[in-house]
Amino acid sequence: MAKCSICDKGVTFGRRISITRSQVSRRAKRKWKPNIRRVKIVDNGTTRYAHVCASCLKSGRVTRAV
Repeated sequence: MAKCSICDKGVTFGRRISITRSQVSRRAKRKWKPNIRRVKIVDNGTTRYAHVCASCLKSGRVTRAV
């Protein structure tokens, strides 16, 4: 799985807990994947492809190439 080249956001691991939360045996491992896109960006006057997460695209940290 790719990481964001701007903020280094990657896969996060944890446990899925059931609704009752009383029994430890009902906890299962899971992973949360980030929303990463491969986009063409402008970096120091040159255009290149990079893996960028959606939050970096929305916040304006990256300028997309036309």
